[in-house]
Amino acid sequence: MKHAAFLDTFETATAVASPRIATTFLPALGLDLVDATADQTIAALLAPGRRRAFFMNAHCCNTRRRDQKYAKAVVAADMLLPDGIGVELAAKMTGQKLTANLNGTDLVPALLMRAARMGKAIYLFGGTPGTADAAANRLIATVPNLRIAGTRDGFNGAADAEAVIADINASEADIVLVALGVPLQEIWLHANAHRLNAPLTLAVGALFDFLAGTVVRAPKLVRNARLEWAWRLAQEPRRLAKRYLAGNVSFLVSAAKRTIMEGAGADIQRRFLDITLSTAALLFLSPVFALTALAIKLDSRGPVLFRQSRVGRDGKAFSMVKFRSMTTDAETRRADLINTSDREGVCFKSRTDPRVTRVGRFIRRFSLDELPQVLNVLRGDMAIVGPRPALPSEVAAYPKRAMGRLAVKPGITGVWQVSGRANIGFDQMVEMDISYAVSRTLLLDLVLILKTFGAVVSGRGAY
Repeated sequence: MKHAAFLDTFETATAVASPRIATTFLPALGLDLVDATADQTIAALLAPGRRRAFFMNAHCCNTRRRDQKYAKAVVAADMLLPDGIGVELAAKMTGQKLTANLNGTDLVPALLMRAARMGKAIYLFGGTPGTADAAANRLIATVPNLRIAGTRDGFNGAADAEAVIADINASEADIVLVALGVPLQEIWLHANAHRLNAPLTLAVGALFDFLAGTVVRAPKLVRNARLEWAWRLAQEPRRLAKRYLAGNVSFLVSAAKRTIMEGAGADIQRRFLDITLSTAALLFLSPVFALTALAIKLDSRGPVLFRQSRVGRDGKAFSMVKFRSMTTDAETRRADLINTSDREGVCFKSRTDPRVTRVGRFIRRFSLDELPQVLNVLRGDMAIVGPRPALPSEVAAYPKRAMGRLAVKPGITGVWQVSGRANIGFDQMVEMDISYAVSRTLLLDLVLILKTFGAVVSGRGAY
């Protein structure tokens, strides 16, 4: 990796007035995690005083359940930082949303940028022989004025804890990065951090490997899609299959059980159902996603996905995502076709809509165009079950009673969707949605989900 390319993972930090840091308790994990931006977190880590920080991802949480020494080390840490999509999903099981994904591979280099400007010295401890040295050289080349106080490998160099402590203290380091892997690095710091003179100690996992270039970081597009775990799995399938496949399932099951045991209310149980089903859909229907995307790409020009502003719960707008089933100029042509609607009321629907592509008609017939909305469910904008998400122009034309359908999150499926879809008139749809919003239960949601399969197969009202 070239130095210029590596610099794009460094986030420059702006000054934050207060070193105080917000935390949020996640019932699904039983942990207090930092709930702040990267800049706020860096400011708190570098503020005066001693602190020890660990990063918590799905693998860490799995390890915590079976390793008592590690569990004690986690509880004793001063700051626990949320790392990865797994923790984000666990938060969403109880309707919570963390401010940022504070993974170490991005956060620590940004922290070192600010630390260098403050004149702080860094000590790197861990990794295979030579890895800490290579990581230090990369940091020197990419972080202006960074002072490396010393390095030590995590094999023979870690054999004598007394020698390690003496070497770190003699180096006069301000920050110690420990990369011995989970759980050894956290257990080592729990046992020894109080004997180190450095005010800030961090357990950083595979960071040295990324810095040294022995492990290639996922492209930015993959990272933005929250699929870096899949990239790592593809690189080291034998070593990481258990962690990322069986481990991720185990993590989500454990988080779900803990959520239920904590006495989750109906809304939390419904959110858990949404997270579980949408995650399962992404995993098990991935071949369908891939084939649908390929068919769209081969059939017509334009992007595979279509994004459109819709109105959600309490009138809040969000960007809904679907597989594109129309031509790319569909929005501009809508006004010319509004009088051809086969449906009464404010919601436009035409059985012979000329904007629909050949593949579009097929995927609409079997509701495949709706599949990407599981991403909206994961983000919390939609639910699996709820009223059809409305366009802003439709809501603007709603009579007063129709506003009642905005009392709940819109859904991928619902009463309207399983009762005939476009064959149902607007006024009847409104009454269905209001009745659902008033009387919905988890059992009703499950019944509607089961009825959806029949509705998809029949294709009634799907065009």
